[in-house]
Amino acid sequence: MRLTQNKVEKSEEEWKKVLTPEQYHVLRQKGTERPFSGNLYYNKEKGVYTCAACGQELFSSDTKFESGTGWPSFYDVISSDRVRLKEDTSYFMNRIEVVCSRCGSHLGHVFEDGPSPTGKRYCINSVSLDFKEEEEAGQEKR
Repeated sequence: MRLTQNKVEKSEEEWKKVLTPEQYHVLRQKGTERPFSGNLYYNKEKGVYTCAACGQELFSSDTKFESGTGWPSFYDVISSDRVRLKEDTSYFMNRIEVVCSRCGSHLGHVFEDGPSPTGKRYCINSVSLDFKEEEEAGQEKR
């Protein structure tokens, strides 16, 4: 693993060793988990959602909302520098992909149909996330 300017870079073989097959499929191959299947979809605890691949803090539980879509949904990120947004035209759709800025892992997509104050719905695969309860927040893994 190389850490360059806070970036995490690993070979695909290294990622396969540290991620479950489902995590690898979603995070590294841009897959999608089945709706309503992820354990964090139902999570109501206070804390921070982190990238399952590198531990970067991404979303606060304060911005999580029930979208009815089957995936954890947030109306904002902790900080705009924590994610990169990329045009995604796969499957004959026009969407905006959400990628972890630290390790480049696929998290989900963002849509313009969320609640106030942002109007955004970050629709994120549960398997792409880990959760740290409030007292654990602020301790990112490297």
